Amino acid sequence: MAEIKTSGRPIDQLLEKVLCMNILSSDYFRDLLRLKTYHEVIDEIYNQVDHVEPWMTGNCRGPSTAFCLLYKFFTMKLTVKQMHGLLKHPDSPYIRAVGFLYLRYLSDFKTLWSWYEPYLKDDEEFSPGSSGKMTTMGVYVRDLFLGQYYFDTLLPRIPVPVMRTAVANLEKMNLPTKPSGSIGDSSRGSEETSRRPPSVKASLSVSFGQRAPHRASTRDSSPIRRTIAPPPYDKDGADDSRRSPSMRRSQSRDLSDREISERDRGRDRERDKERTRDRDRDRDRDRYRDHERERERERDRDRDRDRRYDERDRDGRRDYDRDRGRDRDRRYDYDRRSIERSRRDYERSRSRSRGRSHSRSLHDQGTSLDQQRTPPRDESKEKVVSSNLAKLKDLYGDFGNQKENVGDDRAPNRDTSTEEVIRLGGSWR
Repeated sequence: MAEIKTSGRPIDQLLEKVLCMNILSSDYFRDLLRLKTYHEVIDEIYNQVDHVEPWMTGNCRGPSTAFCLLYKFFTMKLTVKQMHGLLKHPDSPYIRAVGFLYLRYLSDFKTLWSWYEPYLKDDEEFSPGSSGKMTTMGVYVRDLFLGQYYFDTLLPRIPVPVMRTAVANLEKMNLPTKPSGSIGDSSRGSEETSRRPPSVKASLSVSFGQRAPHRASTRDSSPIRRTIAPPPYDKDGADDSRRSPSMRRSQSRDLSDREISERDRGRDRERDKERTRDRDRDRDRDRYRDHERERERERDRDRDRDRRYDERDRDGRRDYDRDRGRDRDRRYDYDRRSIERSRRDYERSRSRSRGRSHSRSLHDQGTSLDQQRTPPRDESKEKVVSSNLAKLKDLYGDFGNQKENVGDDRAPNRDTSTEEVIRLGGSWR
């Protein structure tokens, strides 16, 4: 089902800052994180809530249980059906009162009258405050709509046109158009409803530049109020009722001026705090940026170191590859020189063997040539020799058959034949 139409403003702007801050920092509100469903929160209201004032009573400090549970509903964003269940709940009037408070703070002001109108004459009685003063639910709802303060806390301001329309409708219904006081006085500082401890009132509310519900002693001890001079009194000690109208008008004017000055001081204080928060935010942002820049520089240094290491590795690998290449070139040159040397030796040996074979062939060729050249010369010689021998045979006869006296006659005969041959002009060779 659809959610309730809201005014669109954040919660911390709808509640007073002091009250909102105390709710968020309270241990009870942190404990409410265990409640996950709408019905669990309703059961908690039924068991724990006995008044719907914003603050605890007595000597206790901090926000009330009812407003912590109300803030829990703020975080859950109730639907229209759930809101009708709250407003018509039969078990406890405080459950209904929390629902009306939810609408007063969070709903769109144009739809607020349509939510409240059916309950303006509700006669269920309960005590909204801790004092035990009883009232009806209709009066409580009407005071929520018409009042500006809720037990000395400021309610969201309803636009004037919406308020005029509501007042006209109340007049038509013959209902009062002024708050009846069921939710506290119509202004701050009432004695009856100021039950918060002085420490909460003085230290928290005043420090945020806002008026808080104080008792007289605490209000006088406020650092803001001490700076304001008390209103002048008559010398004769006359009562306020005996003063002249002009005196009362001037006093009211002084009071309004004091309120304006206090409001201006509160605004200046808020402005100073906002400037301080902005400066802190800027300082944190600058610190974060400086941290990021330092981290970026460290990353750049790491990258440069890694790059140098890589370059050094590459240079070492390059030197190693260059040395390997040089060794390979040296081995190649050595192998090539060895091959060249062996090839030259082989060529030299082949050339020697080729020279020897060539010389041998040349010698053989020379021998054959000599042999080819000598036969004609030998034939002639042979012819000459044969002719000479024939002449010698004719002269001296055949020596082959003469076996006797070979040793004695061989030398003289040879000599004579030689001389004969020489004489005849022949040649032996």
